[in-house]
Amino acid sequence: MQEPVLHVIEKKIIKSLQENPEQSLEELAASAGQSLDQTRRGIEWLRHKKLVTITDRSDDTMVELGKNGLELPGSTLPERRLLNLLKDGPQPLPKVRDAMGSLFGAAMGIVKRNGWVVVVDGDNALSLTSVTPPALLPGESSLLSIKKGGGRVSARSLDKADLRELRRRPLFVRELRDRTAARIRLAGRAEQMRISDEEMSSCAIDVGADVPGTPLGRTHPLKEVISEIREIFVTMGFSEISGNVVQPCFWNFDALLTPQDHPSRDMQDTFYLDGDLAVGELGSPTHVERVGRTHADMWRQKWDLSEAKRMVLRTHTTCVTLRHLLLRSESLGDARAFSLGRVFRNEKTSYKHLAEFTQVEGVVHEKGSTIRDLMRIQTEFYRRLGLPRVKFWPTFFPYTEPSFQSMVYNERLGKWVELFGMGVFHPHVTAGLRHPVLAWGGGVERIAMLKYGVDDVREFYANNLRWLRSARPACR
Repeated sequence: MQEPVLHVIEKKIIKSLQENPEQSLEELAASAGQSLDQTRRGIEWLRHKKLVTITDRSDDTMVELGKNGLELPGSTLPERRLLNLLKDGPQPLPKVRDAMGSLFGAAMGIVKRNGWVVVVDGDNALSLTSVTPPALLPGESSLLSIKKGGGRVSARSLDKADLRELRRRPLFVRELRDRTAARIRLAGRAEQMRISDEEMSSCAIDVGADVPGTPLGRTHPLKEVISEIREIFVTMGFSEISGNVVQPCFWNFDALLTPQDHPSRDMQDTFYLDGDLAVGELGSPTHVERVGRTHADMWRQKWDLSEAKRMVLRTHTTCVTLRHLLLRSESLGDARAFSLGRVFRNEKTSYKHLAEFTQVEGVVHEKGSTIRDLMRIQTEFYRRLGLPRVKFWPTFFPYTEPSFQSMVYNERLGKWVELFGMGVFHPHVTAGLRHPVLAWGGGVERIAMLKYGVDDVREFYANNLRWLRSARPACR
């Protein structure tokens, strides 16, 4: 039988395995004097020729601390640090918050949910309760095992329920396949092959070998989600509308019944621009007068027209859809509309917040429409996005009544997460329109995080070419 044509990389691998019959990928690369990529390539060639076999002795993964886990002070869970601060007695709330820093919110949510800590002294201090925490908090056993294991341990060595607690925390742990468990051995005729030193220096050319791959351009994952959302809206009978990213406070805040002294209108939360608009560009005199009177009656304060004329980078796309409806109120019949666009909020960026992001907004102006219709539309919208498990939670918005928060179930995290705000526009907001207006909206990046299994929203803007080329939706 004719001997197979071998590349010098393959010859080095065979000779190394003849001297040491069973090796891992890393061991084989070292003994053959080749890089890991060369060794991987040679092994695949030899597997195709049935000259080596690979035995995976493990279905296990290795667990190590992720970005947020490595940044823990003293590698201690935030809730443990909070409990330790209170073990000698009640402590002032500001003092505890300063000591915990950015970890205070996460720790406080866990200890209050488990009934270990209570707020006392008129909400000015924290104290332990009579409920004694377990000796090892949920997730603490796995964290200690990872530390003792030098920063990386086998997932099989950890309690599944305890490890699940760490997996639920964003970027807390990461899992890697244990490559050292795969062992490579010679097979077939390769065991009897004799390769001389002269043959090691010669190299046959395999004209049938694959050429190096060239990465092709592709649509950005976030752009794919935006296009998918646009297509879903259009197929559900909605028309797209657009508007300026620069809006007067009148449409961005006042027309939506946001009080003029509301914290969201501070410069710390909103980007203001120099200059203002003439009164005529805000809307009809009747509409402007109605909004001012509503503010005075509802919030018991004098409404300032000059404040309404200030220009801002829009903080949501609701101002676009509402303006579209109200400026066409006299001729507007049944209508379904949506808007997609950038919005801006003056806040610190984090794994779940950005100062600039994309928002989608939908409205329905139809006779006899009710909150039940809105829930039905929302459920169908999420189903088409590949998010079938939906529920609605009552909440409050100043411009809708009733108001709800839509929740979808995240299979990977094993919990419900908030997505869109929704409700029926308050009659004072839509005065002049014939029918009730159903409205909902939220950030597109939150949907993209669910669809692509991303825990940090900044990943979509990090220009990581490796991730951008390989990203595939986790749900369809």
